[in-house]
Amino acid sequence: MPVAWLLFSGLVAVLGPSHTPMTIALVLAIGVFQMVASKRESFHSTRGHVASFGITLALCFLLIYYTNGIASSYYWMLLVPLITAAPAFSLLGTLAATAVACGGYLSFLALINWEREYIPPEDKRELIFRVLTVALLGFLANRLAESSRAEARRAQAAADQLAEANRQLIEAEAAVRRTERLAAIGQMSAGLAHELRNPLGTIKTSAEMLTRSVGSEGAVAKEMAEFISSEVDRTNTLVTRFLDFARPLAVRPQLGDITQVIDRAVADVERHPSAEHVSIYRNYSPDVGPFSFDPDLMERVFYNLLVNAAQASPPRSSVTVKTHLEDDTVEVSIIDRGSGIDPKHLESIFNPFFTTKTQGVGLGLAIVSRIVDEHGGRIAVESEPGAGSVFRISLPYAMAAHAVAAPEVSVERSHIDH
Repeated sequence: MPVAWLLFSGLVAVLGPSHTPMTIALVLAIGVFQMVASKRESFHSTRGHVASFGITLALCFLLIYYTNGIASSYYWMLLVPLITAAPAFSLLGTLAATAVACGGYLSFLALINWEREYIPPEDKRELIFRVLTVALLGFLANRLAESSRAEARRAQAAADQLAEANRQLIEAEAAVRRTERLAAIGQMSAGLAHELRNPLGTIKTSAEMLTRSVGSEGAVAKEMAEFISSEVDRTNTLVTRFLDFARPLAVRPQLGDITQVIDRAVADVERHPSAEHVSIYRNYSPDVGPFSFDPDLMERVFYNLLVNAAQASPPRSSVTVKTHLEDDTVEVSIIDRGSGIDPKHLESIFNPFFTTKTQGVGLGLAIVSRIVDEHGGRIAVESEPGAGSVFRISLPYAMAAHAVAAPEVSVERSHIDH
C-alpha cells in the first residue's frame, strides 16, 4: 500500500493537466505523506487519523489553490483524505469530514472577483456536480469500510469461538485421559487391596500372639511385635483408602442448598490443625438457589479442597470460597494465596497417587475429581507460582426450577482463631 501511494502520486504528477514545479511538488508531497502515515504507528490512533486527514486536506487545498482555485481540474484530489479517513471514522465522522472538504473547496468562491467575472449556468451545474461527487464518494467509502469492519468483527468472533471450542476440547481430552487412568488404577488397586488384606490379618494376629507369649525378658521382641502391629494397622488404613477409591461411588442426589454444605465443610476445616494460621472468607451469590446434588459427597469435596488450600497458605493469609451462577451451571471457587502449583504438575494433580507432599498418598484430589465427575460436573485449576491457586468446581444447576427460591445470602466471613 505505501508503494501504491507513491506510484499514484507519480502518475498524477506526470499525467495531470498541470506540470508546474509547484503542482508536481504538491502532488508528490501528498503521495509521500500518505506513504509515511501508513507506516508510522503515531498516525494509527484516533488523533493520528484526524491529524493525517487534516494534513492531507491542507495539501489538497494548496494544490487546488495553485491550479486555478474553484476551476481547478484537481478538485477530485479531495477524495484522497476522505477515502483514507473513511476506514477509521464513523459515519458521523465521515459526514463531518466530507462537509469540511466540500466547504473548503467552495471557499475558493471567495477568491472570485464578482465585479469582473461571471459563472455561467453550465459552470454552476459543474460546480454542484463536483461537490456532490466528492460527498457521494466519501459516503460510499465509509459504507464500504464499515462493511469490511463488520466482516472483520464476524471473523474475529468466529476465531474466538474456535479458540474457546479448542480450549474446551483440550480440557475434555485431559478429563478423558484422567478418567481412563482412574479406571485402570482403580481396578488394580481394588484387586491389590483385597490380596493384601489376608496376609495383613495374618501378620497382625501373629504379632499379637508373639506379644502375649514373650515374657519380661524379651522386651526387645515385644517392642518389635508392637511395632509390627502398629505398622499393620497403618497399612490396613491405607488399603481401606485404596478400596474407597476403587469401589463405585453411590451418588444419592437430593435437592439442597450448596452454601449449607460449604458451611459444614468450613466448620470441619476450622478444627483442623493445619488451618489454624489462616482465615476463611465466604462470598455466596444470592442467585444460587437449591439444586440437585449429593450433599455428603460434595461436603467431602469441599473439605479436601479447603484443607489443601489452608496447608498451601502462608501464616496469617486467607482462603476464599465463592459461589457463582452462570446460565445452567453453579460454579464454586476455592482461592488460596499460597505458593501455587508448578505448571508441569497441573495436568497430574488429579491423578491417583500423585502428590508433592512428603506425607501423603495422593488420593485426595483423585477422589475429589471422581465425585465431581459422577455429578456430571467439571473441576479445573488455575495457578500461578508464587501467587496462589484457584480450584473451580462446575456443577449442573439441575432441578432448580422445582426449588423454592433461596433466601438472600449476604457475604459472610469466618475467622479461624490463631
